[in-house]
Amino acid sequence: MLDRRREERERLEHKLLAPAATKADRSRGRMEEEDQDEYRTVFERDRDRIVHTKAFRRLKHKTQVFLNPDGDHFVTRMTHTIHVTQVGRAMARALGLNEDLTEAICLAHDVGHSPFGHTGEDAISPLIGEDWLHSAHGVRTLSLLEPQNLTYEVLDGIRAHSWKIDPPPGTPEGWLCRFADRIAYLTHDVSDALRAGVLEYHDLPVKALTTFGATSREWIGSMITFVVKASHREGRVVMDEEQLEIMGELRDFMFERVYLSPESEAQKSKAVMVIQDLVKYYEDHPHEVPDSYTVVEADSLTKAVDYVAGMTDRYALSTHDRLFRPTLLD
Repeated sequence: MLDRRREERERLEHKLLAPAATKADRSRGRMEEEDQDEYRTVFERDRDRIVHTKAFRRLKHKTQVFLNPDGDHFVTRMTHTIHVTQVGRAMARALGLNEDLTEAICLAHDVGHSPFGHTGEDAISPLIGEDWLHSAHGVRTLSLLEPQNLTYEVLDGIRAHSWKIDPPPGTPEGWLCRFADRIAYLTHDVSDALRAGVLEYHDLPVKALTTFGATSREWIGSMITFVVKASHREGRVVMDEEQLEIMGELRDFMFERVYLSPESEAQKSKAVMVIQDLVKYYEDHPHEVPDSYTVVEADSLTKAVDYVAGMTDRYALSTHDRLFRPTLLD
């Protein structure tokens, strides 16, 4: 057996990782200083803290695409997160980047999601008068609501994992999470849509099939390979423009045929109603918001959003049913 302590493993990072990799002993640190762990690097500690949070555990009952699906094999936020983490680590290892930092960012990237996926952003934004983003709420969750005192690099990766966020991630590992997220959700969302009968195999874009392969396993392998080869050649985390364009076309196809389909829009309108009803109720009844789901000094609207955003799909539905279902006495 070895007794490989933190200092030795930190030295090994400088020997074994690529020059561009983020080294644990070069972290910009935490908001509050802490004593170093005897064995774990700062990024390993962040990863371990994330998987023990309540916010992470709730991902198993939060929707990916299909709201409250009947089947056992549809992807949830938890399984999506596991997929993203696997893809991210595979690319980090191939490129000599920091696997522990990549894993920590990927594990935490979606903890800020409200019930019913991205629908929550559409439901909450008009209530607060500005864009409510799950990425920003993920940082809030792990910094204030369930504070973990994570490193700057992990919080930055969570903040900027979405492609629409600017400025982009400040580390190559954060960029790996961006690519891993897109690779994972396009692959498993297509599989779920085929399983649900929303799509037929012959509907899929021909360019995607000829470029990435015929099965989801081939797609993941091809996309990982394209990122690794282009990044090795360019010295930064990228994908060649041709493959990136085809991935974008596939994403546009999924929005048209799945994410914004009439069936999805009908589900979305119901989900928006549930979330907005709950936020308005708890804004009017802030004393019913548990202190552990918000911060005491927050205003009533912020408390309501913190609480509702933390709910799982089934808890949001059961709470809405309890608060708004007409009784026989009404």
